[in-house]
Amino acid sequence: MLKRASFLPSGTLQQPLEDSARIMDKAWELIQQKTFTKWLNNKLDIRGVEHIQSLADDLANGVTLIQLLEIIGDAPMGRYNRNPRMRIQYVENVNMALEFIKQRGVALTNIGAEDIVDKNLKLILGMLWTIILRFTIADISQEGKNAKDGLLLWCQRKTAPYREVDVRDFTYSWTDGLAFCALIHRHRPDLLDFDALDKTDRHGNTALAFNVAEQHLGIPQLLDVEDVCDISKPDERSVMTYVAEYFHAFSALDKVETAGRRVAKFAEVIASVWQMRNDYERRVLALMDAVLLAQREWQSTQLTDHYISTKQKGLEFNHYKNTQKREWVAEKREIDSLLGNIQTKLKTYNLKPYYPPEGLTLKDLDNIWCELLQNEAFYHRSINSKIREIKENLRKAYAQAANDFQQQLDSISMEQSLLDGNLDNQLQRVQLLQKKIEPLTATLHKVQVLDQDCVDANTEENDYTVYSVEDLTFGLDLLRQAIQKKNAFIQNQVVSRNMTNLTPAQLEEFEQAFRYFDKDNSNTLSAMEFNAALASLGVFYDDDDFDQVFSHVTGRQEHASFEQFIRFMVSVTEDKSTPEQIRDSFRTIAGDKPYVTELDLRMCLVPDDIVDHLKIDMPRSSYDGHQEAMEYHQYIDTMFR
Repeated sequence: MLKRASFLPSGTLQQPLEDSARIMDKAWELIQQKTFTKWLNNKLDIRGVEHIQSLADDLANGVTLIQLLEIIGDAPMGRYNRNPRMRIQYVENVNMALEFIKQRGVALTNIGAEDIVDKNLKLILGMLWTIILRFTIADISQEGKNAKDGLLLWCQRKTAPYREVDVRDFTYSWTDGLAFCALIHRHRPDLLDFDALDKTDRHGNTALAFNVAEQHLGIPQLLDVEDVCDISKPDERSVMTYVAEYFHAFSALDKVETAGRRVAKFAEVIASVWQMRNDYERRVLALMDAVLLAQREWQSTQLTDHYISTKQKGLEFNHYKNTQKREWVAEKREIDSLLGNIQTKLKTYNLKPYYPPEGLTLKDLDNIWCELLQNEAFYHRSINSKIREIKENLRKAYAQAANDFQQQLDSISMEQSLLDGNLDNQLQRVQLLQKKIEPLTATLHKVQVLDQDCVDANTEENDYTVYSVEDLTFGLDLLRQAIQKKNAFIQNQVVSRNMTNLTPAQLEEFEQAFRYFDKDNSNTLSAMEFNAALASLGVFYDDDDFDQVFSHVTGRQEHASFEQFIRFMVSVTEDKSTPEQIRDSFRTIAGDKPYVTELDLRMCLVPDDIVDHLKIDMPRSSYDGHQEAMEYHQYIDTMFR
């Protein structure tokens, strides 16, 4: 239309716009007339009053208007002209109706009785809308909003769960029929399946809602489908009038729901209080039982003299204090709070207070709790006292064992130091001492066990003894070595005594060599030690010859005894003890030089102490500028004269 208007002469564009507005006003007027007529007739049905056909014609005499107001106002109007014939009677009736409306707090502006009598349709529609607002919509209140906003808010709340519905007004929001369907489904989901609707079928959805509302909910079909779906903007007043019928139809359901919710809330409160009371009694009883059980366990516990066991009881008690006890403390506080919450809730709903049964009161719980604290302290002191007693006993037991052990060492050592007299008697007595030492190893092990018990019990200090396990172990090893050496010495002396063909100097020389190479103090020499001892005494063999000699001396054993060594040295020295034999040996060591040096002697494996002895005894002279030369010819001559 606008495009066509652009070709018209200047000043002709405004006319089509005004014509369009008049057409729209006329359309809304027709829809309102139709909607209000249906609404009015629906109200007249309450008393069986005859329906009207035309608002302008049938309301002009005021009779039907009075009847309508008596129905919706729920009050009689008094005497009026029931069969008016003259205009003045029409005016009187209408004035009575308008006065009734004013008495109900409705202000009518620019509407007089003559307007109704003269059949002014726009003013009649305005009057009816005012009546509808006052008697149908005004009592719709949501959060203090006015009638229109209250009705809109109610629609929005009821349709909120439906994502396809967005009610913003009473015009465009209703054109697809989904808002009507949502209102029905929200209150009566049994009447239609909202999820199964074809959301694009505007006419179908609207027609379905209108039919279901009329047939099952008693909501009159004040609107036609085309009044909503086939117009660019539905008439707001007509939609509000129709939607208000939904509100009133469902208000009864809402009242039932409200009553149901009230009853349900009351029952929920009672159930909640019952649950809280039951929970309180159950938790008090459970806490009391747990506390009493712990005390019975403490009272039945027998603390032993075993440190590890008693210490474990202490660890278990500390674990209890850090876990179970803290849980009980928290539970006791929650029980106190729970009882307070019960009383507060009962007071909030004006219900009679709750008194816990005898034996389950907070005072009963406090009494048991006090007993717990007393028994807890007593049990803790008992454990600590027992641990101190055990530690003291461990110290004494170790000290007694250590002191006794040291006394045995001292006694055996004293006997060993006092050995004297005949060699055979000494040998017999030292062997008896060795037998006394043998059981001391087991005794020392017992001392070590006691020491470990003290370590496990963290007894770092002991005022009852000065001897540690290390001291006793060292003393035992030292005594064992001393007796072993004494035994070897006496045996060797017996052997030496029996070797009558050896001079004392020879015997001492052989014994010194043997002792030097007896590295493990076993009084025996291995093959390597035996060979080294021979070399230190000037006796040399190649490898094959030595193996035969050693095997012959030991009888194919791995070690040679002192007696075997001495007998062998006797056999090899019988023809080598003349001055010339000794001189030849020195000459061999000196490499035919007329003198020997300290280095010559040490290179031939002469023992260090023998070298030191020769350096003192042998005369010194200077040969070839060598200041350390020792003259062996002069030394031999001196020794054998």
